[in-house]
Amino acid sequence: MPFTLYSHRRSPVPVVLAGNICLIPKRLMTYLLSVCLLLSLLVLSSVPAFAEWILTSGDDEVGLKVYVDPESIRRKGSLAKMWQLFDYKTVQTVAGDSFLSIKRYNEFDCLEVRTRMLAYTWFLGNMATGKVVYSTPYEQQWEPAVPRTINRALWKVACDKK
Repeated sequence: MPFTLYSHRRSPVPVVLAGNICLIPKRLMTYLLSVCLLLSLLVLSSVPAFAEWILTSGDDEVGLKVYVDPESIRRKGSLAKMWQLFDYKTVQTVAGDSFLSIKRYNEFDCLEVRTRMLAYTWFLGNMATGKVVYSTPYEQQWEPAVPRTINRALWKVACDKK
């Protein structure tokens, strides 16, 4: 590549760039402005990724509150699936593992009034925060949603005809 040295310059500038040197900052500024604009639009138009938990049921004797994420309800025929959050006031211990909250994914049969757990995760903190203590995608057997139980209250939310 040929170089031309000019006496009034400190360092040599390639001849190819010498005529276009003023275009580089404009192109660079246009590119940076475009990237900043795109990032700003993405940030402003994004929706929070966290669930809006709605208090549904509970048991004051145990110190338990049960929440559901109504946005997670998915219906297909007579079946519905939904996320729930069980939040305890005091530490619960099962098989040596301690936790304060459980996030569950259940399937509900709206015709036969029954439910089964598809997956669950135990968390060390309240409201599904903190370290994950235990997690499994184990699909359990169907069980009836007995009246006046938490499972029945959850079944009503999942199978409600809106």
